[in-house]
Amino acid sequence: MNYEDKKIVAILATNVDISTAFNVIGHLSIAIGKYSGQEIMGEPILLDKSTIPHLGISRFPFIVTKVKSGKLKNAIAMAKENPNLLVADYPKDMLETRTDEELVTSIKAKENEKLEYLGAIIYGNTNEADAITGRFQLWKME
Repeated sequence: MNYEDKKIVAILATNVDISTAFNVIGHLSIAIGKYSGQEIMGEPILLDKSTIPHLGISRFPFIVTKVKSGKLKNAIAMAKENPNLLVADYPKDMLETRTDEELVTSIKAKENEKLEYLGAIIYGNTNEADAITGRFQLWKME
């Protein structure tokens, strides 16, 4: 498989501060890694010249973008409609709860239109991911 066949795109809401952004991407990256299967990974263990092992990383590009909350919500909805894309989303409830049990209860109590998203990660075919995220602004510290 070619390096450019697939990609991973993180999308952050523009109103998210940097410490929250790191938290969002960290949690979502774990979810995408867990549910994406083995193809996402490059070489599992890299040995340096001293034979010290280093965990491998994704074989595909990982892009971080930002958009306004409304566009983020639309992007999540569009990506979830595409069975070829894997989507992990981060509702604000994840910051407002402490335990997984509290999070489950909070999410179950809300209709989707009431959820406020702080971020998402989309993984899949480059063309399909780009159709949703290709015009988003790259994220950078300001």
